[in-house]
Amino acid sequence: MRRRRLLDRRSGGGVVTTPLIDGAVWQLDLGMVNAFLVDDGEVTLVDAGTPRSPDDIRSSMAEIGYEPSDVDRVLITHYDLDHVGGITGLDLDAPIYVREPDASYVEGSASPSLTNRKGLFQRVVGVWLTPPDEPSHRIEDGDSIGGFDAHATPGHTAGHTAFVHEGLGIALVGDLVRGDDGVLSPSPSPMTRSTARNARSIRELAGRELDIDIVAMGHGDPVVEGGAAALADLARRLE
Repeated sequence: MRRRRLLDRRSGGGVVTTPLIDGAVWQLDLGMVNAFLVDDGEVTLVDAGTPRSPDDIRSSMAEIGYEPSDVDRVLITHYDLDHVGGITGLDLDAPIYVREPDASYVEGSASPSLTNRKGLFQRVVGVWLTPPDEPSHRIEDGDSIGGFDAHATPGHTAGHTAFVHEGLGIALVGDLVRGDDGVLSPSPSPMTRSTARNARSIRELAGRELDIDIVAMGHGDPVVEGGAAALADLARRLE
């Protein structure tokens, strides 16, 4: 049986922490972006904020009884300053999982293409990123990492990935979508590599008919009830 969802927000140290599932999933609202902590017997950090986020992440984790050394793995939805910037500053002793080509960008062995505005923007802001010491673990569509399944959702970036934990009934979808009062919308065009491919990824993910209640994203408010239906509704609107 899934644990009861809660919405008891706590604020401190510049970050708002919201438990989405009692004792299992927390939203770390870092101001401009969300990260998520998941404990299903193993502790997973999903995305890591900006280079200025590590102190906020540490304080938020401490508030709910964790510290960085408790993290067993890091799942990265995609390469962007506000999703990977905090990894190095957290000094984690945990493997990092991310899909190519974003994996190579995270570890600094390759750079985004300059042939599109997304790649150009990533190159410009990339000067503020320090690659982690350890290489990234490359994942593929359909891979299982602990209790999570990786679903390739390219569009916002080429290697964008959604991580779905059906045991907990949650999809962590990065910048595939944004959320506002229970309604989902696509990632905005100016910051998306391909809006057409992003829309197709939304339709494909919705078409997998996942057993999820919660859709949690990098920007905006998570959908905490009827997540699969909200995703399907957005997919229909994009047809």
